[in-house]
Amino acid sequence: MPTIDGLVSGLDTTALIDSLITLQAGPQSLLKNKQSTASSLVTALQSLNTKVASLAEHAAKASKAQSWNAVTASASGSGVTAAAKEGAQAGTLTLRVGAVAASQSSLLTLPAAADYGTATPTFTITRNGETTSVTALSTSVADVVEAFNSSGSGVRATAIKVPELDGDGNPTGGTTYRVQLTGTDTGAANAFTVTRSATDGTAPVALEQIRAAADASVTLFAGTSAQQTLTSASNTFEGLMSGIDVTVSAVTAADAPDVTLTVASDKTALRALASGLVSNLGAILGDITSRTASTTSTASDGGSVVKGGLFSGDSTIRFLQQNLLAQASAPVNGVSPSDVGIVIGKDGTFSFDQEKFDAALAADPSRVQSIVSTVAERLAGTAKSASDSSTGSLTLSIQSQQALVKDLGERITDWDDRLAMRRTSLERVYAALETSMANLQSQSSYLTSQINALTSSKSS
Repeated sequence: MPTIDGLVSGLDTTALIDSLITLQAGPQSLLKNKQSTASSLVTALQSLNTKVASLAEHAAKASKAQSWNAVTASASGSGVTAAAKEGAQAGTLTLRVGAVAASQSSLLTLPAAADYGTATPTFTITRNGETTSVTALSTSVADVVEAFNSSGSGVRATAIKVPELDGDGNPTGGTTYRVQLTGTDTGAANAFTVTRSATDGTAPVALEQIRAAADASVTLFAGTSAQQTLTSASNTFEGLMSGIDVTVSAVTAADAPDVTLTVASDKTALRALASGLVSNLGAILGDITSRTASTTSTASDGGSVVKGGLFSGDSTIRFLQQNLLAQASAPVNGVSPSDVGIVIGKDGTFSFDQEKFDAALAADPSRVQSIVSTVAERLAGTAKSASDSSTGSLTLSIQSQQALVKDLGERITDWDDRLAMRRTSLERVYAALETSMANLQSQSSYLTSQINALTSSKSS
């Protein structure tokens, strides 16, 4: 409806209607404030739930026995590296590297075009008991190289420009191309030979060897009656020790000592199991504390206004907080978790004492494992019951608040429609008022003119 600001009455009709709508929108404003608070609470609960789920995951890992079998592998000499996998066990082993694995690399001198016996020369590669036929589009070097590289034969080709030599081996001043053929896989079994098409059938190709295909080899317990040599087509000896892969990259020098592989308990990984519990707990408890704390502000009359945090009065949050504190600090078989570095302070916060943990681990690893894994198991259960995606207490709280936000949104929308209808009604009322006043004004003017006319007539 068009603006009808006091055309006759002189009233600021739009401002009057806006004021009336603002007064009547009071309940909607309260709904909007509630929705904003509920939305903030949803965000806060989701953030907390993520932290609790992280604790559940880490605690479940720390409670498992296999997590406490973590080891680290190292080698005493260069040219040997060791990697530990799941199931690796502590131990030592001495060895010497006799050879590293290599792939074959050879130089091929291409024959004259006429020697192929065909415009599309064919090569046959024999490798590891299998043959692959390679046919080039032409006798050009580029086409021959492309044919080798697209054949999937396990042999790659590279064109190399070299000085051209005469029959006596002297440079002619020109250049020619030789083709370097290199196997893609290491190991003696991957050596290859090449034949080519010729005018009378096939002919062998003379390959000038650059590097022979070879297996890697290591000698265990060198110089003893138990000495044994192992070979591998690759430079990695998988499972050389239980759960340990050993990779070699250089031959052990004759005057160098044997390489010692040492597989020992990974103290850093074990320490992380305990410290991870503390850091995850700290993140959760700190979040709860900060979002529960009250804030104080000054009212318009000078008084103080105290406002609780988002989590204030939330029984689900309070129960979670109390449960986590109890589970993390409760003794295990009469021993306090603080004895192994999981320390709770007077203010209810946890800290990790690395020095105490390391000392306890060195003195009695089994005792430390028992205490930490038990605490972890307790925390895993509590965190899981709170963060489970279907039945978790935090998850249900989030869903409840999300439903509230949705309901409030629908009620706010209803109020939008209600206020829009009220505005339309008021605009019609004021428009009618202006029309009535206009009619009255017109009647007044008419009556005035008639009275004036009668007065003038009598006077004359």
